[in-house]
Amino acid sequence: MYGLINKAIQDMVCERFGKETWQAIKQKAEVQVDSFLRMEKYPDDLTHRLVKVTSEIVGLSTVEVMEAFGEYWIQYTGKAGYGEIMDMGGDTLPDFLDNLDDIHTRLGVIFPQYNPPSFECNQVEDNSLKLHYHSQRQGLAPMVTGLIKGLGTRFNTAVKITQTQNREEGAEHDAFVIEYKPN
Repeated sequence: MYGLINKAIQDMVCERFGKETWQAIKQKAEVQVDSFLRMEKYPDDLTHRLVKVTSEIVGLSTVEVMEAFGEYWIQYTGKAGYGEIMDMGGDTLPDFLDNLDDIHTRLGVIFPQYNPPSFECNQVEDNSLKLHYHSQRQGLAPMVTGLIKGLGTRFNTAVKITQTQNREEGAEHDAFVIEYKPN
């Protein structure tokens, strides 16, 4: 994964739990770099170690850490210089979710070896849609839940998310039903 992800994890931990907690996580996860370079690729295993050790040190499950990170990521990317790309995604939660693959295509220009996930969005009924999440990476479905919550905040929309297919339980891909109501 690109360093931008690991840097965002670091910033989230520092903001919510303090720099001392980050130093303890970094030491226990055996992170050898002083700071992550946003455009540099790092092994996926490093990111997973950071999540696992963060979970152990702050007393949250790895699912809770991933969800919190997904929610944080939405705010973080806007502040980290990707706000214009996010703005192109749409003005409502359903429009944004429907445009996720287009957003990832644009990011592929910035990040040359980018291996993005793929999303398919289907309207189920008024104020309800189904989101299909395909990724070569395992274990990131909780982050998607957090991303959707963060997007709900971004668009001032109440969301209820139910995971209906779970790759960790043998499904081909993860899927979510999202009920939403603009505030």
